[in-house]
Amino acid sequence: MKSSIMISEIRSLMKGGYDLHVHNKPSHFDSRQWDDAEVAKQYDECEFGGFLSKSHYDSSVARAQVANINSGAKTQIYGGVTLNWPVGGLNPYAVESCLKFGGKMVWMPTRDSANCLAYGNMHGDFFDRNPVEVTDKNGKLVKGVYDVFDVVKKYNGWLATGHISPKEAVLLCTEGRARGVNMILTHPDWNRTIVPLEQQKKLADMGVMVEKIWGNVIKGHITADDMAHSICTLGKEHVFLVTDLGQKNWPRPVDGMTDFLISLMERGISADMLRTMIYENSKMILREI
Repeated sequence: MKSSIMISEIRSLMKGGYDLHVHNKPSHFDSRQWDDAEVAKQYDECEFGGFLSKSHYDSSVARAQVANINSGAKTQIYGGVTLNWPVGGLNPYAVESCLKFGGKMVWMPTRDSANCLAYGNMHGDFFDRNPVEVTDKNGKLVKGVYDVFDVVKKYNGWLATGHISPKEAVLLCTEGRARGVNMILTHPDWNRTIVPLEQQKKLADMGVMVEKIWGNVIKGHITADDMAHSICTLGKEHVFLVTDLGQKNWPRPVDGMTDFLISLMERGISADMLRTMIYENSKMILREI
């Protein structure tokens, strides 16, 4: 059982922190439990700095801005865009719109990626489709990826790997960094997108930021011990911590983040390391520094 002292210490540590991966409603999926304003009010409990609201099928930038005006919460809400079919797939105009309008992150295809669709439709999908391909038959990145690179670099934004395959993610990050693009490796511990730790380390050494997700621990895709080990291997400067929560029947994001930090601290991760990963690194990704 968690002690009240530990929870109090962690909640204090969370002040001003960020969670850059939260799923809220409105959504195409009925599995989302709270809207952006509700999550912002929940994160106000620990004086959090902000969170990034992720939608698979539309830009979350405008709705985040409206929620900031009307929520009454101090926690700030940020948005981004995921390059699935409803925004045109690898559409540089969707990227330009997002980043020019204040968006903070661009995700490569998630539920519409070839890798994800190989598992079949996920619950809530509302159309059958061919995948948004990021590589050609020879395993090379398609032209549309380079168009996206160019726009992301123009705005000094961040491009995340989404749900593409591990092989594609490594190629994308390697080529993106070679072109001076800010890159994020997402979901490296999810059972559909597992990237071996030694490869995560190679990407981190190139300057790729690596997303570590509490949801992957609570859903059994990686153990808490292995999560802590992976963070120590990569180094605090290369990692940011997120929950990937907001779904029904799962903890509130604020409680998930609390549990994540407690779990890591119990496994020897220092308060200084935690603060770097939930505050300094996330703030840098949000371009708030």
